[in-house]
Amino acid sequence: MTYTAGIIGTGGIAGMGILGMHDEDVIGTERIEASHAGGYERTEEVELVAVADIDEENLATFGDAWDLSSDQQYLGHEAMLAAEDLDVVSVCTPSYLHHRHTVDAARSAANPDVVWCEKPIASQVNEAEEMVEVCEETGTELVINHSFRFTNKLQRLRDLVRKRNLLGDVKSVSTQYRMELMRNSTHVLDTLVYLLDTRAEHVSGYITGENEAVDSLDTMLDVDDAGGGGHVVMDDGSFVTVDCTIPRDVSSMTLNFIGTEGKLYMNNDDGVWRYWSLEDGEHVERPLPGIEGAWTWEDDYRRSFANAAVHVQDILNGEQENLSPGTDATRSLEIIVGFYLSHYTGSTVDVPLAQPLRAVPITSW
Repeated sequence: MTYTAGIIGTGGIAGMGILGMHDEDVIGTERIEASHAGGYERTEEVELVAVADIDEENLATFGDAWDLSSDQQYLGHEAMLAAEDLDVVSVCTPSYLHHRHTVDAARSAANPDVVWCEKPIASQVNEAEEMVEVCEETGTELVINHSFRFTNKLQRLRDLVRKRNLLGDVKSVSTQYRMELMRNSTHVLDTLVYLLDTRAEHVSGYITGENEAVDSLDTMLDVDDAGGGGHVVMDDGSFVTVDCTIPRDVSSMTLNFIGTEGKLYMNNDDGVWRYWSLEDGEHVERPLPGIEGAWTWEDDYRRSFANAAVHVQDILNGEQENLSPGTDATRSLEIIVGFYLSHYTGSTVDVPLAQPLRAVPITSW
């Protein structure tokens, strides 16, 4: 069976490349495998048949790169959703547009069974919650592209931590990654949520106001997204520190877990994962069962889009449950919004956020 897919947005993550991840001389000029379009190309049953954007030049460039005719290119997402019968819609627009485009797709005549939306899920918590609700009402599976979840290594590690009790009760987690919070730390926080199945209860944050993406993305848009971090007490009692103040050129994505049965160190930039089992009061280093090597950007990240697209195909075939639902993505967004609220009010913020605070937007790209 062949399923049809459409993409809203023609930017880097849709299929044209991202600064910092791909060679600058090909960005915006040719197809990039580590993307939504590249993911669909690697499946056996999903075919990309349409793309929409509000910029005619970008639309034509994307169409040329991915062999989509002018009839398959739509000026504005409304036109595509009205004209096409789609099984899956990718939302590859800036995060402040995810809510509108996801809700429009779920309620549209295109009637997709799956919406594959980029991270972070939205720019404000109430919009993320509505995205989840609307997709539930329309029978649409909402898959958020937190790409680490679609790698075999992290899926195996999750099984070890959550089902085989590798660490016991996790007491403390320290994390570090590059600025900015919405654009980058969402990866760290979602990894935390994914491995521990936990939710924030109390958040205390600090915002630096620094944003490297203003220059690297050559954008004129004024956004809130910036470096920052803070402390989080999770509902399982674990204490988490988050430092996403670090410039890209000196950063490493690290997570360090300490539990009652062992400890785990993950460095995804340097490709180092280490595990120690607590035995008779001493930490003894052991190999991670069933995992060879560590997660790396060059290997695992680049394959994650193909893995995610195959996962979408499996959902369409009724063969697998959603590995990255909107409810999980909302948990990491709550923490980021909590950091901002805490910084600007000088207080600790409780989660779930009070209703008026759910509407506070943190804009990014």
